[in-house]
Amino acid sequence: MNIDAVSNERPFMPSTEDKAALLAWARESIAARLEKRKVAPAPTSPALKKDAGAFVTLSKGGSLRGCIGRISTKGPLVETIHEMAMAAAFEDPRFSPLSAQELPDVDIEITILTPLVKLASVDAIEIGRHGLYLVKGWHSGLLLPQVPTEYGWDRATFLEQLCYKAGLPQGAWREPDAELFCFEGAVFNEKGKT
Repeated sequence: MNIDAVSNERPFMPSTEDKAALLAWARESIAARLEKRKVAPAPTSPALKKDAGAFVTLSKGGSLRGCIGRISTKGPLVETIHEMAMAAAFEDPRFSPLSAQELPDVDIEITILTPLVKLASVDAIEIGRHGLYLVKGWHSGLLLPQVPTEYGWDRATFLEQLCYKAGLPQGAWREPDAELFCFEGAVFNEKGKT
């Protein structure tokens, strides 16, 4: 579907209790692997069985320490969070695997995504509301909705940084074979920020 304005679909926003449970579950998933033990049982709230794409972001001292996610999934959110927490901690190729000594200093943030919507016009992009996903040939890149706000980017900078993330030259998003999608995200973290 092409759009000039973004759909009215809002991201799934878990309750305060479910947010806390997902964050604790992400931390438990990482801790269990570091401690070489079986992970505790997953949260059982019915809301967390919803299918949704999600990203888990780890930061340490205000700097990125790992971020991995799935745009969409056919499995329950609680399962996606477990898998993405593990991937962010141990499989992000930009960083060495997380150590047990680092875990207490790591902050965990979760972003639950709406489905992708293909953009017909970049004028529909709202900074702070929309994340972007660019596909061009074998290249692709994704930036979460909170990224341009954190760095103080305007729309043009957001698009150029998306090209950089995809390993493409500046302005590649304008090429006829480039596909640009947007999505929204429900963002929450251990510091209580939403």
